Amino acid sequence: MKRKLLELLKKNRDRYLSGAEASRLLRVSRTAVWRAVESLRESGYVIASSPGRGYRLEVVPDLLLPMEIQDGLQTSILGKTIHYEKRTESTNKKARELAEAGAAEGTLVLAEEQTAGRGRLGRSWSSPPGGIWLSLLLRPALSTSQMTLLTLLAAVAAVEATINVCKITPGIKWPNDLLYGRKKLAGILTEISAEADRVHYLIVGIGFNANITAEQFAPEIRKTATSVLAATGAAVDRAAWVRAYLAAFEAYYYQALRSDFAAVLARWRHYAETLGQEVAVRFAGKEFCGRAVDIDEQGALLLETGKGLVRCLAGDVAMKKD
Repeated sequence: MKRKLLELLKKNRDRYLSGAEASRLLRVSRTAVWRAVESLRESGYVIASSPGRGYRLEVVPDLLLPMEIQDGLQTSILGKTIHYEKRTESTNKKARELAEAGAAEGTLVLAEEQTAGRGRLGRSWSSPPGGIWLSLLLRPALSTSQMTLLTLLAAVAAVEATINVCKITPGIKWPNDLLYGRKKLAGILTEISAEADRVHYLIVGIGFNANITAEQFAPEIRKTATSVLAATGAAVDRAAWVRAYLAAFEAYYYQALRSDFAAVLARWRHYAETLGQEVAVRFAGKEFCGRAVDIDEQGALLLETGKGLVRCLAGDVAMKKD
């Protein structure tokens, strides 16, 4: 009822929609219409009302509301079920809880703010209001060795959503960061539950710095982090970005389920900022330095060093220009 009324109000934004007309079209009482209007107002929608004229939608809030995400969402499974919170400890943590409780594949967790957001290698992730903090629950029939490729898939989908919605082209820093102007725009954290070579579920979390001002970043990361707003001066339609991300992700995901990662690998190489650079890869107390020449079919970074080719499946990359 609430969703259907919102659709009506959006279709008639240039005029007032009378309570009687809404009641007739939705086949509910005028009292039910009034209650739905009040509920929408509580969610943040600004709806004008005029005696004898009815209701008119004036402002759609800049919030990641499920109704806004699903309005125009072109996916088959991703985002069909959405858990939304204004503030949460971690969307990945919430997604894991839902996965353990049997939530369906494609379940999406969204938050306006995280109080304990996490990045790779146990690092904290600044997650103030204005960003996009989301986690996807997947149950892929793939081997554990292919999970790294899904991280690359998520990065490609995020780049393409940003190109389509924000009209800027970020680059990818292996394996999971989006950079713009050599500053971090987004980060991806994938977490897996598996035994032997059987995947129970995969959580793909992303933090995207959308409408965050430079002042909202913690002082210690202001020189290394950016947002679309800070970089361009223009705010992002965050719901549109989420829809674009889910659509791009699902298109590549269906290919991945057939163990076809050719398109993902090709697009990742196209957007990569790491390839061709002199880098240092640190992992488990070791450091490997060399020129990043490619990724292999498993998503590992290949370094050309003075002692030959080194294959890195995980690690923290620093480009020599950083």
